[in-house]
Amino acid sequence: MPDDVRLRPPPSAEGLARLEGQVRRDLWLTRHPATDWMPPRPGPDGKPILDVLIAGAGQGGLAVAFQLLRERVTNIRVIDRAPYGREGVWVTYARMHTLRSPKDYTGPDLGVPSLTYIAWHQAAYGEADWAAVDLIDKDDWNDYLLWYRRVLDLPVRNETALAGIEPAPSHGLKATLATPAGEETVYARKIVLATGQDGTGRWWMPDFVEALPAQFRAHAADAIDFAALAGKTVAVLGAGASAADNAACALEAGAESVHLFVRREKMQRVQPYRWLTFPGFIRHLRDLPDEWRWRFMAYILGLRESIPQNTYDRMRRHPNFRIHTGAVWTGAAVKDGRVAIATAKGPFAADFIIAGTGIDIDFAQRPELAQFADKIATWGDRHTPPPDERNDRLARYAYLGPDGELSEKVPGTAPWLADIHDFTIGATMSLGPSGCSINAMKAAVPMLVEGVTRGLFAADLAHHWQSLQAYNTPVFVPDSGDI
Repeated sequence: MPDDVRLRPPPSAEGLARLEGQVRRDLWLTRHPATDWMPPRPGPDGKPILDVLIAGAGQGGLAVAFQLLRERVTNIRVIDRAPYGREGVWVTYARMHTLRSPKDYTGPDLGVPSLTYIAWHQAAYGEADWAAVDLIDKDDWNDYLLWYRRVLDLPVRNETALAGIEPAPSHGLKATLATPAGEETVYARKIVLATGQDGTGRWWMPDFVEALPAQFRAHAADAIDFAALAGKTVAVLGAGASAADNAACALEAGAESVHLFVRREKMQRVQPYRWLTFPGFIRHLRDLPDEWRWRFMAYILGLRESIPQNTYDRMRRHPNFRIHTGAVWTGAAVKDGRVAIATAKGPFAADFIIAGTGIDIDFAQRPELAQFADKIATWGDRHTPPPDERNDRLARYAYLGPDGELSEKVPGTAPWLADIHDFTIGATMSLGPSGCSINAMKAAVPMLVEGVTRGLFAADLAHHWQSLQAYNTPVFVPDSGDI
């Protein structure tokens, strides 16, 4: 077992039961305003339309659902394509041992102390164990999210994917769901996309790598059979944390050697997400003029994320590991049963390639967005930066409204896009860290939900006006002489 993996005692059922009682009490104490205010709307099938459909039951989707319920928007549904327990990244392609965020960061709790990870961990394993934790174990985090979902009774349907969206005049949005029983149609007034890192595009690798036969390459987000890499030479492309995590997994699986190839001459050592975690930035980046939003986020995303110290140490403890800096790849082909890679530092032969090369924004790659991909406004449509700040990759990000809603490329052609709210990594350019970031969740989730409820309220103004006029509940009973 690697040195940085800690053994866990079984969680304390008694401690968690006490904590769950505290959660119920905290939510009861903070329930105001508790008035049900959402009028039901019938759909074309006669059934009530969902007020909000949330695609994705990872940490972002769960937190949005919780906040909506706190705002008394209760006719919601959360769906996730994964089976129970495998939502999000934590037990699939997140191959680090621990979270990268400091252990005192709060996230899905949204300011409720008894819902914090700290409270859960101390209840499950004790305060002494928490004091000994350096960074949070990713499997513990996954267990915490499942507990969070259960204790809040969030309405999640697993093994259900959002396969299509189209407008349904007078009935909001028509959503096609792919389920084990076949296709299902539901109607929703609002849809929140909480579909993760690739939620507005696809995992990307260079064309010449993607063109290789599948048995010779994988993306860092793919399901990789690391045991099959034992005794082989593995080349990993990328300098980010995910690339390094995969390099470490290959080393631990017994690869003959693992080589990490970095485009830059020096490794990135700064983690810009640590800098931006302060209220001014995470709350108000979205309020800035476009030139400043672009300038900040282009710089931050251009830096990328540094390899954490524990991940670096995890690789470096293996003598058969090497980093190649200034070694951009220019081509790759299969020759004599191996991959011949052309790099700026000369040729290199490997048995297998792992591309830790991130995502590319491409709405047409998502089945739920493909039908109207050409109608979605991008940053390239709305903002022209100075030549020295130009970045064609970032220009493909969706240009979102202040509430995270999609906007039309051509005004008037698809006004219903405003009822689709983006809470994926694609929201980063417009809103800053949001759906996929623990560090910004405390601010980002309430901001998104406030936008959703703002739209729902505005659309129901006639109903609320009539309700006000009909309101006649007395607050006192007068004496007979005062009537």
